[in-house]
Formats: sequence, C-alpha cells, structure tokens
Amino acid sequence: MKNKFLIFFLVGVYSISVLAQNDPKAENLANDVLEKVRSYDNISINFSYTLENIAEQLKEETRGEVYVEGNKYRLNLMGTTQIFDGSKLYTIIPADEEINISSVNSQDDNTITPSKMLTFFEDGYVYKWDIEQNQSGRKIQYIKLIPIDSNADYKNILLGVDKHTKNISNLIYTMNNGTRTEIKISSFKPNEPLSENTFKFDKSKYPDYYINELD
Repeated sequence: MKNKFLIFFLVGVYSISVLAQNDPKAENLANDVLEKVRSYDNISINFSYTLENIAEQLKEETRGEVYVEGNKYRLNLMGTTQIFDGSKLYTIIPADEEINISSVNSQDDNTITPSKMLTFFEDGYVYKWDIEQNQSGRKIQYIKLIPIDSNADYKNILLGVDKHTKNISNLIYTMNNGTRTEIKISSFKPNEPLSENTFKFDKSKYPDYYINELD
C-alpha cells in the first residue's frame, strides 16, 4: 500500500513539474523583451485601456499615457495623475481637488506598478508559446503567462510581442471572474528627452487642493 502511495505521489509531482516548465521559445522571447526594455534610459507610452465582462454587460474604454525612468513614473489615466519620484507616490485627483501622498515599497515584487509594466513577468509565471497575429502589417507573437501562484486573481496574461522590434504591443488579462482587461500600446518612444520636472510634484500648482498624507 505504501509503495502504491509513493508511486502516485511521484507521478503527481512529476506531472506538476511538467506543467510548470517554460516553453523554451516563449522563455527566449520573454528574455529578449526584458533585455530590450532594460537597455532604455526612459520610455514614453500612449495606450488604450479596455475592461470588459460580457456576462455583466460591462465595457469600459479609456486612454492614458505613462512616462517611466528607472523606478520613477508619471501616469495619466481616467482624469487622475500619479507621480512616483522614487520614494513618494502623489495621486492627483482634479475632480475632487484632492491629492493623496503615500510611501511606496518599490521592492515589493507582488505589486505591479507602471514602472514594472514592461518587466513584471520576469518572475512568478510559466511561459507558454501562443498564437501569432498580423496586426497592421506587424507580426505579433503572443506568450501566455500562467501565474505560479494558485491564488492569483487571474487565469493568465497574454503578452503580445512585436517580433521585429521585440517591444510589447499589448497585454490581455483574463480574470477568474470572467473580466477581460487589455492594455494596448499605441505609441512607444524610448529615450525621449524628458523635462526634469516630469517626476517631481509641485505643491504650488495646487493651492486649493486638499492634501491627504496617508503615512
């Protein structure tokens, strides 16, 4: 009986090991993307953001832009601006004339911030080779990212990669609740001249805003 249990256990471990293996082609392409991203001093991105849940008849679409330099970023999305200067996160909400200021642990690997938007998949995922599509004359190869954490809120993420430039084209999140979120990059500009104030918060520009120090 013990021998049978041991055999079943070993088969189970072997099966999990096989399922968790990266597809070599997908892993190589993911590494090419990471290497390319890290070669840039900064990146300016314009993107569209679509959230859809067919069962709940929900669909939201908006556009945004983000500037990234190292771990610093400036994100404009849905009427709100977030500025992270390397230690403090400033969330500016014009509709409420409010600014929230908080500390951010940039070493927290579990948090996907705009500065990690193009590198978040380095750890925590199994890479699988997926479909290739022709989009406006560009060959986009998809890598399916399957979270290793079984408690993740999403089933998988499709990472679309331009095979010619090795830059990310889009990200498609499939959530466990049936929601599908896509971030599609419409403009990708590396090493653009950025103003020295891009990642600085200037309190004097918001004299009538309520400042909320969260920590």
